[in-house]
Amino acid sequence: MFPEGTPDMQSLLEQVARMQQQVVAAQEELADTRVTGSSGGGLVTATVSGKGELLAVSIDPAVCDPEETETLADLVLAAVRDASTTAKELESQQMGGLTGGLPGGFGGEEPSGGRLGF
Repeated sequence: MFPEGTPDMQSLLEQVARMQQQVVAAQEELADTRVTGSSGGGLVTATVSGKGELLAVSIDPAVCDPEETETLADLVLAAVRDASTTAKELESQQMGGLTGGLPGGFGGEEPSGGRLGF
């Protein structure tokens, strides 16, 4: 089952605890990160947290034509999607390096790039 014999359980538990701390720190950093997306050449911008929570929307008065509310709605939607996509990519990049250290189909490597002892 273990090619190199029985793993040192204390070392393994310490490794898991370090990994948990790194995941929590990365999640906190993502929650504090702000990402902006835009549409209409910057006429509409949306700001989301690194976790994808919508925080703010800014609309240039030039697109506030009462006759074109559908266009404005489309621009807002596009800006929010742009920001959310960027936030998801950021989360994937930050968390991917950490979850790659989990055994059982997640890569089997530590965040430092070394192999786990099992």
